[in-house]
Amino acid sequence: MKRLLAMIALTGAACLTACTPGGSPAPGPSDSTGASDSAETPGSAETPGSTEGTPSSAGASGVKDSCELFNSLYAEYAATAKEDADAFDDIYLRSDEAQATAPEEVSGLFSALGMLALDRSLGEAPSQESKDAIQDAFLASSGPCTAEGVTLKI
Repeated sequence: MKRLLAMIALTGAACLTACTPGGSPAPGPSDSTGASDSAETPGSAETPGSTEGTPSSAGASGVKDSCELFNSLYAEYAATAKEDADAFDDIYLRSDEAQATAPEEVSGLFSALGMLALDRSLGEAPSQESKDAIQDAFLASSGPCTAEGVTLKI
């Protein structure tokens, strides 16, 4: 099971590395005005802070909700005892779920957090690759989160 999770994390790291900020958008030459604004989808009805600890709390759809969810998941990651592999597995899974529903401009936060949590769940210190990924995702997502009134905390 741990090898499977490690493979998933490495694949996620490769995807995160390939999706650097500042790259050209995927649609290419067809530059329609309404197709690129996915951040305006309404957020979930629940407040991310009020559902902490539940697996369904990973379903944030707007930028603001995603930034707030990241802050709460990262705080949980930081507060988890280093030897609690099950808690880190849970954070990894919830980060993976959140990445699937988060807007593109902030989804890298959850991928990077998942990498950190996976390292810890395997009983290891966070790898340099995971540390670099969280720093890169933090820098790339700070602008969109700040624009929504949320300050990222790591």
